[in-house]
This record gives sequence, structure tokens and C-alpha cells, in this order.
Amino acid sequence: MSIRWEFHAASAFPTLAGRWDALNQRAGNLPFQDSRFIGPLLKHFGDGKQLIALATNGADTVAGGILQPGGLGRWTSFQPSQMPLGPWLASAAGWQDADLLPALARSLPGFCAQLGLTQLDPHILVRPQDGANHDSLDYIQTAWVDIDSDFDTYWNARGKNLRTNMRKQRTKLETDGVQIGFQTLTATTDVEAALTEYGRLESAGWKAGAGTAVAADNAQGRFYTEMMQAFCADGRGKIWRLMFDDKVVAVDLCIEAGDTLVVLKTAYDPEFKSVSPAFILRQDAFKELFDAGKIRRIEFYGRLMEWHTRWTENSRTLYHHNHYRWALVKTLKQRLRPAPGVTEGDAESTSSAH
Repeated sequence: MSIRWEFHAASAFPTLAGRWDALNQRAGNLPFQDSRFIGPLLKHFGDGKQLIALATNGADTVAGGILQPGGLGRWTSFQPSQMPLGPWLASAAGWQDADLLPALARSLPGFCAQLGLTQLDPHILVRPQDGANHDSLDYIQTAWVDIDSDFDTYWNARGKNLRTNMRKQRTKLETDGVQIGFQTLTATTDVEAALTEYGRLESAGWKAGAGTAVAADNAQGRFYTEMMQAFCADGRGKIWRLMFDDKVVAVDLCIEAGDTLVVLKTAYDPEFKSVSPAFILRQDAFKELFDAGKIRRIEFYGRLMEWHTRWTENSRTLYHHNHYRWALVKTLKQRLRPAPGVTEGDAESTSSAH
């Protein structure tokens, strides 16, 4: 493989979107690696220091990433918390090919002794064995649901506690005269109002105190509104809403590509926590997906929580990958790295999409 890397300013991304999307379709085809996600992400959370790196082998674009300086001699993935995985694409199965990352480290502007690629998925990019010039680190476990049966078969395979609790919650609400309504919004004209409702729910919970809640007048709100409008315009955005009478009590933001749907964010009204509105929403939403038959895989891409295990037995470990230009750099980093953690210079992140 003869690799040539080229670099572009983040401001050039709109002109490269078609090329980026064509690569993504050959490199996992995840919806949040699509230009409809990456473009708004750079616009609202980039600081102008990001570079778009594209690798060619002859006439073919075989890899790409969005990178930024990470300190003296280091480059890392552009990794805002809104991005479930690092923006790194590689169409070749052997993405850690001996030529690919060494050529990137040699070609990056300035001096690059270490390259950190964050939040990679072994389902898309096989995790390589550690070597003289590279190593990998566990990030988080995450869960997914395979749609490989009808909904009744799937639901009957869930734990007895989940099925019983859902039945009890619905019965209680009906006994109290509450009308349960589930909606799937897909029109661009619905996005702005739905995001306002989503922000209201987040602001009623713990994220309001942390200052991270989505709001119409902050970067989070502007990003999710613009991004969801772009996906809905392309027929690949879904906003699930649960209503108690005429009140919105839970919202999920979802995007899809091919046969995969990703649940990006979930919010519910804490006033109704005792009747599990997010679970009721998910039961209705999953049934809709199972019945439609288009989506075959539901991804969460957040840290594995106890509630995930009620919906699926499937989990895997995401990872970070560090490439060192010289083996000596890796040796020195290992000697300086406190056990059992990792140092600031290594590919690490605590971000989550949920």
C-alpha cells in the first residue's frame, strides 16, 4: 500500500463532504460519521485548529480523520462529547497497516511523536495487538440490540422483571385515566419544537445543574437542531416522543444509516420517574422498528448501564489507539505512566453521547 496523506482546514469540510461520505459508506457507514453530523459538529464545537486528514492509495481515498493538536509533539482525534466515536474512517480491513499511521505521523504539520485515536469500535475497526510502536486502551463497554426476530419473540426473551414492570406501569397510568401516546417525528419542520421540548426535559434533570443541558440558545441546542434537521431532510432522522395526555414526558433523538439506528440522546421528565417514561417510550419505539423490518441493529454507544442489560445481552468494549513515531517514545510513556491509569498524553476521553 502506497499511502499519501493530504490535509485541509476544517473550514473546507463542506467542499469535502461528498468524498468523506463516500469513504464512510465503505468504512462502517455509521450515521454520526456522516457529513450531516460532522459538519455541524465542526461548526459549533471546533475552534479552527482541527485538520481534515485524507489518505489516498493511487486514486482511491482509503482513510480519513479529523485531528487536532494535543500538546507538544502530540496529535489527537477531534472528540467533543456529542460524538459517540472518534472521527476516524478506514476502508481497508487492515486499517492499522504498517504504512497508514506511520505515514500520517510523518506528514502532520510540525512535529508529531504520538498520535492518539480516541473511541474506536472493534465492530468497525478490529482492535490491533500492541506492538513496538502502538498500543490500545479500553474506553467503555457499550450495548446494542440485534433485530433478528419479530418483536414478540424479542420481548418474551426479556427478563420477567422488565416485562412485569412495564405491564404494571401501563396499567397504573390507564387506571389513573392517563392517555399514553407515542409519536415518531421525522419532518424537518418538527425538529425545532421537538428540541425545545427535549431541552425542557433535560433542564428539569441533573444536567441543568451541570450546565450541560440542551437549550435553544446554546451550542448544544444549535448543533442538535441543525444536525437533526439535516438527517430528517434526508429521511434518516427520528425523534421519538412519549406523551401523557398532552404533555411530553420522554424524548429520544435518533439517526440512522443503512440498517443501523443510533440512539444519540435520551431525556425524560423526572416528575414521572416512578412510572418509567423512558422505558415505556423505548418499548413502543422498539416495537415500531421490529415491525418495520428496515433496521437490523440498534446502537446506544453510551457507557453500559444496568438498564441497558434489561434490553439486551450484547455488549463490547470500545478502545483508544496510540501510535508512536518511535518505539522509544512508547517506552518512555510507559515508564512515566502511573499505574493503573493513563497519562494525559495518551488517547483517552471520558465523553459520552448520553
